[in-house]
Amino acid sequence: MSTNIQPDQIWTSEYNYRDDIQSAFDHNKTIHFYDTTLRDGEQSVGVCFTPEEKFEIACKLDELGVSRIESGFPRVSEDDTRAVKRILDAGLNAEIWGFARCMIPDIDAHIELGTEHILIEISTSDLKMKAYGFDRDKVKERVANAVKHAKENGMKTVNFFAVDSTRSDLGFLKEVYGVAIDAGADEISLVDTIGACSPEAVEYLIGEVKSWFPGVSLHWHGHNDFGMATASAVAAVRAGADWVQGTINGMGERAGNADICEVALALQSLYSVPTNIDLSKAREISKIVQQAGNYTVDGWKPVVGQYLYTRESGAVATQFHIPEAIEPYSADIVAAERKIVLGKKSGLASIDLKGQELGIEIPDDKRDAILAEVKNVATRNARLISDDEFKNIVQQA
Repeated sequence: MSTNIQPDQIWTSEYNYRDDIQSAFDHNKTIHFYDTTLRDGEQSVGVCFTPEEKFEIACKLDELGVSRIESGFPRVSEDDTRAVKRILDAGLNAEIWGFARCMIPDIDAHIELGTEHILIEISTSDLKMKAYGFDRDKVKERVANAVKHAKENGMKTVNFFAVDSTRSDLGFLKEVYGVAIDAGADEISLVDTIGACSPEAVEYLIGEVKSWFPGVSLHWHGHNDFGMATASAVAAVRAGADWVQGTINGMGERAGNADICEVALALQSLYSVPTNIDLSKAREISKIVQQAGNYTVDGWKPVVGQYLYTRESGAVATQFHIPEAIEPYSADIVAAERKIVLGKKSGLASIDLKGQELGIEIPDDKRDAILAEVKNVATRNARLISDDEFKNIVQQA
């Protein structure tokens, strides 16, 4: 379990710890994360990070504990080239990875910048190959040439990324992975490009690929089109995946990628699988990425949502003094503030707690009237009551 999570901070169901559930995981194996926010994440519609924003995000990813950061795709623009160069020169603890298609100019762009680790992609499903005008022989030829070129020109680590591999013919997928490994690829990625796999199918496919190449490090890359990205990542780990690829806030094309922090929280808290992610940094980097991308995540989003530890309901407020009664894990894990807000759904306990927070004494004989006015104002304006409004309501009462 990550060093920032203690057992007494987790208040989940005891049934999670049944032997038949926990025994499927390797609890001695730390799962590492490969972040692709700066490339795949930026493919979110309307998002365009500046070189300065990319550098700031990379530094925060490093603080988060991400083991590998995909710096970008230099051939996209001069800005991307500058961003990749600055990230490479920053001396971060994380490995800095480049992204390339199975094209020599893509790889050369990274070689010129000094990138030492590269992920090389090409489509392997018949559907995608048809869309690109490839055939199987052309794909194998390009994979062999690209991987060989990268290794011969000083790349320390090459990961072959089989696009749409979850919809590929298994016989051909095995063959093309073999071509990549024979050409010098150090690692391979199983890629659910359009989020088409159920968690059960993911577990099956990861198991198959691991059985083909048991000594080769295997990555899982999943998307969230059916809302299954976190569950699929957990299934991949259960089946033996060594790395999980994803993004901050789960951003990316269509429904986005797997959310690194959600996956880390689930692995650590529900399955006791160790990761290197420091979740106390999650909300900070989430906000930075939201600002840079000019978007806002839902207030109820796991790990980073604004309202995860904010309580309006009066029934819930009566239990506020016992966090484990109303929350599955401590707010301290994600460095969040627990607080009471007042609105239409507030109760007398909410009034008392807000008064204590603000240092206001609430007379017993005025509580009902104050609550009634809080509900009235909140309902009339269809919003929460600010602290200043609450003070005025108490004063008038």
